[in-house]
Amino acid sequence: MYLKKINAPEDVRQLNTEELRALAEEMRQALLFRLSRHGGHFGPNFGMVEATIALHYVFDSPKDKIVYDVSHQSYPHKMLTGRKNAYLSEEHFEDVSGYTNPEESEHDFFNVGHTSTSVSLASGLAKARDLKGEDGNVIAVIGDGSLSGGEALEGLDFAGEMHSNFIVVINDNDMSIAENHGGLYRNLKLLRDTDGKAECNLFRAMGLDYVFVKDGNDIEALIAAFRQVKDSKTPVAVHIVTQKGKGYALAEQHKEEWHWHLPFDIATGKTTVPAGGEKDYDTVTAEYLLKKMQEDASVCAITSATPTVFGFTKELRERAGKQFIDVGIAEEHAAAMASGIAKNGGKPFWGVYSSFLQRTYDQISQDICINQNAVTIAVYTASVYGMNDVTHLGIYDIPMISNIPNLVYLAPVTAEDYLAMLDWSLEQTEHPVAIRVPIQYISDGKPVTKNFGDLNRYEMTQEGSEIAIVALGSFYPLGVAAAEKIAQKTGITPTLINPYYITGLDTDCLEQLKENHRVVLTLEDGVLDGGFGEKIARFYGDSKVRTKCFGLKKEFLDRYEVSEVLRENHLTAEQIAEDAVTMLAE
Repeated sequence: MYLKKINAPEDVRQLNTEELRALAEEMRQALLFRLSRHGGHFGPNFGMVEATIALHYVFDSPKDKIVYDVSHQSYPHKMLTGRKNAYLSEEHFEDVSGYTNPEESEHDFFNVGHTSTSVSLASGLAKARDLKGEDGNVIAVIGDGSLSGGEALEGLDFAGEMHSNFIVVINDNDMSIAENHGGLYRNLKLLRDTDGKAECNLFRAMGLDYVFVKDGNDIEALIAAFRQVKDSKTPVAVHIVTQKGKGYALAEQHKEEWHWHLPFDIATGKTTVPAGGEKDYDTVTAEYLLKKMQEDASVCAITSATPTVFGFTKELRERAGKQFIDVGIAEEHAAAMASGIAKNGGKPFWGVYSSFLQRTYDQISQDICINQNAVTIAVYTASVYGMNDVTHLGIYDIPMISNIPNLVYLAPVTAEDYLAMLDWSLEQTEHPVAIRVPIQYISDGKPVTKNFGDLNRYEMTQEGSEIAIVALGSFYPLGVAAAEKIAQKTGITPTLINPYYITGLDTDCLEQLKENHRVVLTLEDGVLDGGFGEKIARFYGDSKVRTKCFGLKKEFLDRYEVSEVLRENHLTAEQIAEDAVTMLAE
């Protein structure tokens, strides 16, 4: 087995062409082994096996620096740079992350999990090399889907003026996570159709030389192309056409479904992970929006290249027609466009992962909130229970956007809350609104009569004395459990409050608590610094009421166990109750 003998890139260079082809097959089998048991990014890695082998065959990593965009295609790179055991042995699966990681290897230069960054990052490496008078190649690897992100085009624009060695490998498989959207893809198609000979050429227009590889899964053709550009003295784009999911028929046929996949049975492709409940927020959102679209032609749903985050499969996208808008990997454009739609009388809904929301802070602040346009933003996986690798954390959104003036940020507890908030937001025209979509689906069947337009009115769900718990959104059930523990330990019935609003204080409610409460606890599913609880603590700062804020400390977590993080941050019902008892006794 060739792969078992590969401990570093120089081992790849000892193989002949036939052995390299055999290595590629072994790497696909190793990918299949790991991904079928562990899950992860499937299609991008299967399509990049030959290109990765060729890169390490021609270039001398880590002196020659390779930067992978978004890292969705970095698994083959890890196999060839001393980390093969993480793909050959189940006991080593957790030795590596799903993304490039400098802590793992000298062959990785950045922790990268967000898209469209590789050209900019690599151009910085090249610039530093030139400033120091050093040599060596710098290679940015970027997929065609990532080119729709503005930073990728900014990086290419700069690269055209570098006048030194800089190589951009464009992995063109005619797909993003879902299908590509945007005018630049017409040019990529034209280049594919003309074998790279079309006069209209985006990369040449940017000032880069250009090399086309028709079969980006042909090792010999790739090696020849990379040898051609190695040690070049001008920036050059190498456009390779690959097959996403190559080597596994289901992934080749169903590219969107197999971009990322849960553990699965290799023979059938069916996931081996037990299904959750019958309902989830993705499905509920899609059902609601489709019905709303049918009733009102001004309603539209916007995604920045992740349509299934709110349940819009290919079939549902087709049903929605022009009322569904995929802007590509371009969160800034999504936010600003939504503001424009709202300004001109439309009713825009934008669904986005919490981790990607931070890519467009300026547009949310400037284009939406200063202009006070009624955009609805649904924020997904915003929770300690969300994605758990360091590049995709969803625990920073509350401090980030809840302090933007004019924005109303809502935290539902139940599905009924969520749908009522969604309906109110789409129909009102006064406020930009964001909704923090819970991870856990809870439905109590109770109709929601609350008027969300009466801003910042908290709900006192249990009236008590001495101690009050203000439990926000997805941590409201934790507040209920903590209240029960406190009552068991002290005989005191705590007051329990569902605040609903992240962005404002119910000063009447908080003032009322001063009359017969000595302690107020706040619970929030996010980092404490700049968060929800601190606002309440500040309100009570000059009073006799003592406050304690429960949430997460500010840190970059990576591949964590939720239960461990909660315990470390005193976020179990028992710990909260113990702290409350101590505060009451002081």
